[in-house]
Amino acid sequence: MARANAIYYATRDPFADFTTSPEISQVFGEIIGLWAAVTWSLLGSPNPVSLVEAGPGRGTLMADALRAIRRAAPDFAAALSVHLIETSPRLRVTQARVVPDATWHSDLATVPAQPMILLANEFLDALPIRQFVRRGTGWTERFVDAGSWTEQPADPADVPAGRNATEGGVVEVNEPARGFVSAVAARFRRHVGAALFLDYGPERSAAGDSLQALADKRPIDPLSPPGSADLTAHVDFADLAVIARSESASVQGPVPQGPFLAALGLFQRTERLARNRSPEQAVALVEAARRLAEPAAMGQIFKVMAVCSAACPPLPGLA
Repeated sequence: MARANAIYYATRDPFADFTTSPEISQVFGEIIGLWAAVTWSLLGSPNPVSLVEAGPGRGTLMADALRAIRRAAPDFAAALSVHLIETSPRLRVTQARVVPDATWHSDLATVPAQPMILLANEFLDALPIRQFVRRGTGWTERFVDAGSWTEQPADPADVPAGRNATEGGVVEVNEPARGFVSAVAARFRRHVGAALFLDYGPERSAAGDSLQALADKRPIDPLSPPGSADLTAHVDFADLAVIARSESASVQGPVPQGPFLAALGLFQRTERLARNRSPEQAVALVEAARRLAEPAAMGQIFKVMAVCSAACPPLPGLA
């Protein structure tokens, strides 16, 4: 999965295959930016502070967030520096057009060691997973070999407990996501901060095969040639919360994305924008907001979780 996604992001425009929340409505990025501004204030208004996005795509979320921050929270705007964690040279070029003042990083390690607010929308789901299959009283690990699945005996110590897998059931582990969340949480022992993760997956850990591949906005076989599709898997929020707490960080959520965005003013902001648009544009804006928030669309399957400093107060939308 890691190699396939590296080829995919290096050689293709991923947004031809899927659409993320910031691309659906500008209001998404705007209210996430205002969430960051309020969070900065609740953390004591540290100055300087890093505003970081992991996996920034085209840079749309950060551009919309900064526009709202500069308009509504000038003190925060003056204190922050923008940092984007991105490994794709092609996407960095695209991001530089809309966020020209950013500093780019290949990983979290080079982001300045200072107070930080990190945003990660649909970042964790693209990180590579391991899959373990229940076989009798033991476990195998599933691999791809010459374009087909194969299984090898697995060390039971590598398989998380409490997933209730029956015979043939799959348990997934996202070790890079664990490592990223652990590194973020460890930073908050030394500097105040908060990280907001928005992604799709269940609130509770459970067995299940969630690996999927998308190409041209349609599901395809995950065993398709490497680099031909975007590979993703559900994010195990409960597992990552355990990891964060093991580093003495506080965790708020997860909560469904719909109520979170509604609490932040998604529909009110959309209504104000729609007043100055043509009837067709107004309808499109409202439909975009509904797509982001309604349970039958993205409002329930997508979750929101914050990892923050131990003494962090309740954060907007997550209380």
